[in-house]
Amino acid sequence: MGSSENDIVTVIADYRDSKQGADLLALLNEYALDPCGGGEPLSEICNEQLLARLAEFPGAFSILAYRGEQAVGLTNCFMGFSTFACKPLVNIHDVVVSASARGAGICTKMFEHVVAEAKARGCTKITLEVLEKNLPAQAAYRKCGFKPYALDEEFGQAEFWQRYL
Repeated sequence: MGSSENDIVTVIADYRDSKQGADLLALLNEYALDPCGGGEPLSEICNEQLLARLAEFPGAFSILAYRGEQAVGLTNCFMGFSTFACKPLVNIHDVVVSASARGAGICTKMFEHVVAEAKARGCTKITLEVLEKNLPAQAAYRKCGFKPYALDEEFGQAEFWQRYL
């Protein structure tokens, strides 16, 4: 018998809690090993320092999803600011649903928790990035109300770029 969204509990992670910290690192490593996450395991420095750095980073919060005692989902979020709205925003930086738990509504449950937290923090919007060929993720995000954006259709959709330092 398959599980439903009702079996899933979400919590804001306590980065200093040993179980939640281990669950966060395990899920993030699962994502890192996936081709959509880069296909490489987390570095030693991430395994050693990420939780302490997240705990100290202003505006960082993570949502963990559990089915019973099993961690099955993770979103890492960071506060930002919308200059045009003159209000804070939340950027969802990582989204992980364990391969063994996909299709059970876990992404939806985590995003509902992010929405509630964003509203409680007075945010104007939630942003995220997604690879153009990651169609399963795009479908899940659209189901939760996300869509690509453009300020003016004549100039096309916004793109996410980066520059390593």
